[in-house]
Amino acid sequence: MRDGRDGAPLLTVEKLCVHFNNGRQDVQATRDIAFSVQPGERVGIVGESGCGKTVTGLSLLGLLPRHTSRVTGTALFEGQNLIGLAPDRLRQIRGRKIGMIFQEPMSALDPVFTIGSQIGETIRTHFAVGKKEARQRAIAALDSVGISSPERVHDSYPHQLSGGMRQRAMIAIALVCEPRLLIADEPTTALDVTIQAQIIDLLMNLSTRSGTALLFITHDLGVIAETCTRMITMYAGEVVEDAPVDTALVRPLHPYTSGLLRSLPRLSAPGTKLHSIPGRVPSPQAMPDGCRFEERCPHALPDCRRHQVLDQVGPDRRVRCFRHDALTLPGALTEQEALV
Repeated sequence: MRDGRDGAPLLTVEKLCVHFNNGRQDVQATRDIAFSVQPGERVGIVGESGCGKTVTGLSLLGLLPRHTSRVTGTALFEGQNLIGLAPDRLRQIRGRKIGMIFQEPMSALDPVFTIGSQIGETIRTHFAVGKKEARQRAIAALDSVGISSPERVHDSYPHQLSGGMRQRAMIAIALVCEPRLLIADEPTTALDVTIQAQIIDLLMNLSTRSGTALLFITHDLGVIAETCTRMITMYAGEVVEDAPVDTALVRPLHPYTSGLLRSLPRLSAPGTKLHSIPGRVPSPQAMPDGCRFEERCPHALPDCRRHQVLDQVGPDRRVRCFRHDALTLPGALTEQEALV
């Protein structure tokens, strides 16, 4: 995939499809997902709930249920295809070269083991160290994510910590082996605004300091605008737009991206209605053959019912809409506001 950036991508995803079998039928959750992540780049994946963001992240690491899911396509990480990789080979990469922050730390952390033992297990899986050194590294990892009493937290169980502390502990687990890529799946969900800001600052500082690439999965466009350099919009299991964040905020090319950006709350005159996108994401069991956003799109034409491809538009943008050159869509900012 040509994306206009220098150097080989750290991760290149092509034609990634995920199917689930519910015992009665085969359901396709994502179709032909394609994107790349450069070393040290911060990329955001946005879209409504049910668009396939989390499924995409889990499929890259082989974390979907093996007996009810089927993943096809390629995901080249440092030249090695993660899709279909033997479990023992994948375990060498997972945690060591690719870390993941899960959406809900209380369910992702094991309640019967201390935080320190869970970090230590990650360390000893990938490095030939003893328990003493593993403990020292675990405490250092907790300290690096801003935990003020790392020794106490090391010996604590997940239920003894606040939501923000559990999220920091999960980040420590994900970063303790210094991975080259970090997948953050809604890392600020269910946290209050102050803790959200702290977690975002932490991820930004760690990424800048260590050069770790960040794949940020969220439906919070404000977080993407603050943290990422590129934004990938997903809808109904497909990538519909891939663009630099600053460009997408001013002039989105896909009507769905425009609808999401216009839905952001902003300071406006009293009585102004908040924009919303009518309708809902189609069910995976009843996906249309053509543009999957067609029924909700105010710019749809009869030709939108044919299959849409992800077209390259310039050196660093792609969009899945054959009308992109005929539409002038509003974004979250005007060009004058973007210059301020």
